[in-house]
Amino acid sequence: MLQPYIPLVLMFVLAAGFAVFSVTAAPYIGPRRYNKAKLDAYECGIEPSPQPVVGGGRMPVAYYLTAMLFILFDIEMVFLYPFAVSADALGMFGLVEIALFIVTVGFAYAYVWRRGGLDWS
Repeated sequence: MLQPYIPLVLMFVLAAGFAVFSVTAAPYIGPRRYNKAKLDAYECGIEPSPQPVVGGGRMPVAYYLTAMLFILFDIEMVFLYPFAVSADALGMFGLVEIALFIVTVGFAYAYVWRRGGLDWS
Protein backbone atom coordinates (compact mmCIF):
# COMPACT_ATOMS: atom_id res chain seq x y z
CA MET A 1 0.00 0.00 0.00
CA LEU A 2 2.85 2.43 0.73
CA GLN A 3 5.03 1.25 -2.16
CA PRO A 4 4.28 4.29 -4.42
CA TYR A 5 5.76 6.57 -1.72
CA ILE A 6 9.17 4.85 -1.60
CA PRO A 7 10.77 7.12 -4.26
CA LEU A 8 9.48 10.19 -2.44
CA VAL A 9 10.87 9.01 0.89
CA LEU A 10 14.19 8.16 -0.76
CA MET A 11 14.34 11.66 -2.28
CA PHE A 12 13.74 13.24 1.15
CA VAL A 13 16.42 11.02 2.70
CA LEU A 14 18.85 11.92 -0.08
CA ALA A 15 18.11 15.66 0.32
CA ALA A 16 18.50 15.51 4.11
CA GLY A 17 21.73 13.53 3.77
CA PHE A 18 23.13 16.06 1.31
CA ALA A 19 22.19 18.95 3.61
CA VAL A 20 23.79 17.33 6.66
CA PHE A 21 26.90 16.40 4.69
CA SER A 22 27.25 19.93 3.28
CA VAL A 23 26.94 21.58 6.68
CA THR A 24 29.35 19.21 8.42
CA ALA A 25 31.94 19.07 5.63
CA ALA A 26 32.10 22.82 4.88
CA PRO A 27 34.32 23.80 7.83
CA TYR A 28 36.87 21.12 6.89
CA ILE A 29 36.88 21.66 3.12
CA GLY A 30 36.42 25.44 2.84
CA PRO A 31 39.23 28.02 2.88
CA ARG A 32 40.32 29.50 6.20
CA ARG A 33 41.57 32.99 5.43
CA TYR A 34 40.31 35.08 8.32
CA ASN A 35 41.13 38.76 8.60
CA LYS A 36 39.77 41.75 10.48
CA ALA A 37 37.27 42.69 7.77
CA LYS A 38 35.71 39.23 7.74
CA LEU A 39 35.36 39.12 11.51
CA ASP A 40 33.73 42.58 11.79
CA ALA A 41 29.98 43.01 11.94
CA TYR A 42 28.36 43.69 8.57
CA GLU A 43 25.31 45.94 8.48
CA CYS A 44 24.02 46.10 4.90
CA GLY A 45 27.03 47.96 3.54
CA ILE A 46 26.85 50.67 6.18
CA GLU A 47 29.95 51.10 8.30
CA PRO A 48 29.05 50.13 11.85
CA SER A 49 29.59 52.95 14.32
CA PRO A 50 30.06 52.68 18.07
CA GLN A 51 27.57 55.52 18.62
CA PRO A 52 23.89 54.92 17.81
CA VAL A 53 22.40 57.25 15.22
CA VAL A 54 19.96 59.65 16.85
CA GLY A 55 16.48 59.10 15.46
CA GLY A 56 17.50 55.92 13.65
CA GLY A 57 18.39 57.73 10.42
CA ARG A 58 16.41 57.48 7.21
CA MET A 59 16.32 54.40 5.04
CA PRO A 60 16.47 55.11 1.31
CA VAL A 61 13.14 54.62 -0.45
CA ALA A 62 14.87 52.48 -3.08
CA TYR A 63 14.99 49.57 -0.62
CA TYR A 64 11.22 49.61 -0.18
CA LEU A 65 10.62 50.08 -3.89
CA THR A 66 12.83 47.11 -4.67
CA ALA A 67 10.96 44.99 -2.12
CA MET A 68 7.62 45.95 -3.65
CA LEU A 69 8.84 45.18 -7.16
CA PHE A 70 10.11 41.81 -5.98
CA ILE A 71 6.71 41.04 -4.48
CA LEU A 72 4.96 42.13 -7.68
CA PHE A 73 6.99 39.93 -9.98
CA ASP A 74 7.18 37.08 -7.48
CA ILE A 75 3.39 36.96 -7.34
CA GLU A 76 3.40 36.92 -11.13
CA MET A 77 5.49 33.76 -11.09
CA VAL A 78 3.18 32.22 -8.49
CA PHE A 79 0.28 32.67 -10.90
CA LEU A 80 2.20 31.64 -14.03
CA TYR A 81 3.50 28.33 -12.68
CA PRO A 82 0.10 26.61 -12.25
CA PHE A 83 -0.85 27.77 -15.73
CA ALA A 84 2.29 26.21 -17.18
CA VAL A 85 1.49 22.93 -15.44
CA SER A 86 -2.11 22.73 -16.65
CA ALA A 87 -1.96 24.67 -19.92
CA ASP A 88 -3.34 21.83 -22.02
CA ALA A 89 -6.37 21.37 -19.74
CA LEU A 90 -7.28 25.08 -19.84
CA GLY A 91 -7.33 25.34 -23.60
CA MET A 92 -7.90 28.61 -25.44
CA PHE A 93 -9.67 30.24 -22.48
CA GLY A 94 -6.58 29.74 -20.29
CA LEU A 95 -4.29 31.07 -23.02
CA VAL A 96 -6.34 34.27 -23.39
CA GLU A 97 -6.53 34.76 -19.62
CA ILE A 98 -2.79 34.30 -19.10
CA ALA A 99 -2.06 36.63 -22.03
CA LEU A 100 -4.22 39.31 -20.40
CA PHE A 101 -2.44 38.70 -17.11
CA ILE A 102 1.00 39.07 -18.71
CA VAL A 103 -0.11 42.26 -20.49
CA THR A 104 -1.35 43.69 -17.17
CA VAL A 105 1.93 42.90 -15.43
CA GLY A 106 3.76 44.29 -18.47
CA PHE A 107 1.95 47.60 -17.99
CA ALA A 108 3.05 47.64 -14.35
CA TYR A 109 6.62 46.91 -15.41
CA ALA A 110 6.56 49.67 -18.04
CA TYR A 111 5.11 52.13 -15.52
CA VAL A 112 7.85 51.39 -12.99
CA TRP A 113 10.50 51.63 -15.70
CA ARG A 114 9.21 55.00 -16.97
CA ARG A 115 9.02 56.41 -13.43
CA GLY A 116 12.68 55.47 -12.82
CA GLY A 117 11.97 52.77 -10.25
CA LEU A 118 14.68 50.53 -11.69
CA ASP A 119 17.42 53.20 -11.59
CA TRP A 120 19.79 53.12 -8.63
CA SER A 121 21.02 56.67 -8.43
